[in-house]
Amino acid sequence: MDDLRAAFVTAIGLLVGLDRDLVAIVWLSLRVSLAAVGLAALCGLPLGAIVAIWRFPGRTAVAVMLNAMMGLPPVVVGLTVYLLLSRAGPLGQLGLLFTPTAMVLAQSLLVTPITQSLLVTPIIAAFTQQTMADLYEEYAEQLYSLGVGPGRAIWTLLWDGRFSLLTGLLAGFGRASAEVGAVIIVGGNMHHVTRVMTTTIALETSKGNLALALALGILLMLLVLAVNAVAMVVRDTAKRVYG
Repeated sequence: MDDLRAAFVTAIGLLVGLDRDLVAIVWLSLRVSLAAVGLAALCGLPLGAIVAIWRFPGRTAVAVMLNAMMGLPPVVVGLTVYLLLSRAGPLGQLGLLFTPTAMVLAQSLLVTPITQSLLVTPIIAAFTQQTMADLYEEYAEQLYSLGVGPGRAIWTLLWDGRFSLLTGLLAGFGRASAEVGAVIIVGGNMHHVTRVMTTTIALETSKGNLALALALGILLMLLVLAVNAVAMVVRDTAKRVYG
């Protein structure tokens, strides 16, 4: 019990004193996660809107795939990106393995169901699809009467549903920032290079350095709370302003 108390006190000291290593790890984590969400948004928002509005052969199968890939195992994504970026892989000559860029690719794959953004794109795309489908059902007749085709309708509805879609982007950010497995596989968890909050927590806990692990754990929890608070404020503000 005394060891835990001492570790917690030390963790608070690291946070209050803005420990240099702690700040560097947090800054890298934010850069990687924001870049991953940005890449996933570029793929996921148009993809989800197209699936919701356009009628094409195989549309149902694509929608099912989007929803299924929301539960895509991160380690499988990490392995896929590793194989692509390894020296024996098709992208090995780029030298991206064990770099922050590789981590961005892996995280963005968690949020989109396509190879270039595997972890974050499925969440954003599936959320966008549902939001756009609801909006299109509500405004379909009005858009048709104004002569707005599916192509223009996509961008119109994306703008109209921007506040709801922001919630999906924040959910994707939370997913990316909490990722461990894929990031370790493709990033290598190298100090001052690819070591982010989640991988540092796993490493330092295994080493018995609970102080740094606790400090990062507290920050990660605060980050998750902040993301959810922002999502709630944005949603409530949009309801009050736009009805």
